[in-house]
Amino acid sequence: MKAIGIILAGGNNHGLGALSEKRAVGAMPVAGSYRAIDFCLSNMTNSKIQKVGVLTQYNAGSLNKHLSSAKWWNFGRKQGGLYVFTPTITADNGFWYRGTADAIYQNLEFLKDSHEPYVIIASADCIYKLDYNKVLEYHIAKKADITVVCKEMPKGENVERFGIMKMNEDYRIEEFEEKPLVAKSNTISCGIYIIRRHQLIDMIERCAKEERYDFVRDILIRYKDVKHIYGYKIKDYWSNISTVEAYYQTNMDFLKPEVRDYFFRQYPEVYSKVADIPPAKYNVGAKVRNSLVASGCIINGEVENSVVFREAYIGNNCVIKNSIILNDVYIGDNTHIENCIVESRGTMRANSEYIGENGIRVVVEKNERYVL
Repeated sequence: MKAIGIILAGGNNHGLGALSEKRAVGAMPVAGSYRAIDFCLSNMTNSKIQKVGVLTQYNAGSLNKHLSSAKWWNFGRKQGGLYVFTPTITADNGFWYRGTADAIYQNLEFLKDSHEPYVIIASADCIYKLDYNKVLEYHIAKKADITVVCKEMPKGENVERFGIMKMNEDYRIEEFEEKPLVAKSNTISCGIYIIRRHQLIDMIERCAKEERYDFVRDILIRYKDVKHIYGYKIKDYWSNISTVEAYYQTNMDFLKPEVRDYFFRQYPEVYSKVADIPPAKYNVGAKVRNSLVASGCIINGEVENSVVFREAYIGNNCVIKNSIILNDVYIGDNTHIENCIVESRGTMRANSEYIGENGIRVVVEKNERYVL
């Protein structure tokens, strides 16, 4: 494909609360064995994009570790590759990324050293499958300066946390408002953009001279009446996991057979870094209904309508319902967990009870295991 990819994965997200205190949103576990960024990376490689830059910053340790080898997404070629960029202190710059446009500016040599004519910009916190080639074909056919991938959300759904747009009959964007108090439309930006490489370089350099740092506010919104900016509507599954409620619902969606079939049984595939651990073990007395249980888990109790991530241990007579159990959680005997997200590496003491009565409860327990 005649495009390079840029994945914006450096932002500090407050909507996930305690879940993002030790990891970037792009590193959030999804669907048992995946990370959020895996879906965007898989879309890149499935679209034959050979060169991808990931811009990381906030709590980037686990994300950078996940991206330590490009082979899992087939980027390890003689040409192209997977590049991870973090903020670098230089003689001319002593700042961290001050926004999405500034993040691109601080790594502008990556764009200048490339030869592909187009750039695909995407975020690391969205779950979807998309052939970027179709978007590029649309972009070229429209003779667009920028193409924004968008989606029509169901009526009544809260869309105020997204960028809201209005388009004319030709799909040219006439109005664009970022996270409005009152949404005037149900068409949201999916955080995926296509732009010609040289034009992006010019716009980013101009933003830097004017001390503007945000890609949406200082490029999309500012240039909407000057440049030809079009929307490309998608109808398939798309979800953003930037809040606790959205993260919980996205994982619950994978309990639906049609969603699992779409992502994991239909071409193209979704790739991730493979963990060399044994399959899940179900001991005598274990009862599992309508749940995803990842490799390395040991199940002794009852699990219903839940997603259990890698290497979790669920003790005897436990009841886990409508919950998400993240990686390497130890749950002691006779524990009841319902409507919760249990943070990774937590230890639930025996005979405990955690119930989310007014929404989803995030459980963070750091009890030492050897004292149980």
